[in-house]
Amino acid sequence: MKFTQLSIPGVWLIEPMRFGDARGYFMESFKLSEFQANVGNVVFLQDNESVSTRGVLRGLHFQKGEFSQAKLVRVSQGAVLDVAVDLRKDSPTFGRHVAVELSQDNGLQLFMPRGFAHGFVVLSDRAQFQYKVDNVYAPQSECTLRYDDPALGIDWRLPHDELMLSPKDLRGVGMAEIEPF
Repeated sequence: MKFTQLSIPGVWLIEPMRFGDARGYFMESFKLSEFQANVGNVVFLQDNESVSTRGVLRGLHFQKGEFSQAKLVRVSQGAVLDVAVDLRKDSPTFGRHVAVELSQDNGLQLFMPRGFAHGFVVLSDRAQFQYKVDNVYAPQSECTLRYDDPALGIDWRLPHDELMLSPKDLRGVGMAEIEPF
């Protein structure tokens, strides 16, 4: 696996090695020893999966306090634009984001430590999105950062009228209302 730290410290792009032939390919999508040697000691507790259609935007979600979550995300079918926003207190990159296209074709994965809001938009007709988390889901600690806050300047790469969001995500708060954690 190739590990590349992105422009925000602690956020990693991970490229698994694929071995392919006429039958398809094989890859190790996660190997604890390599992950810990490159990223650090993160203990994942749960794997999650979602399936969405083109234009579905999920996020930008985060959990506060003791329920904050680190995430390792990937796409096993289709393509998404994946976004991580730094909400860490005292971080020199607070409020900045990284955006990476993850797809079944490129096999890339994105790791973000605790203290980030996370979201993605589906670019393909359908996408299967998988992610590991290092903490349990805690609805009382969950928050949503507004996906279209001008302070973030995120280019979601699809026209606004093609985006589909849940009512919860449409009620997200702006960066000015976020208390760093």
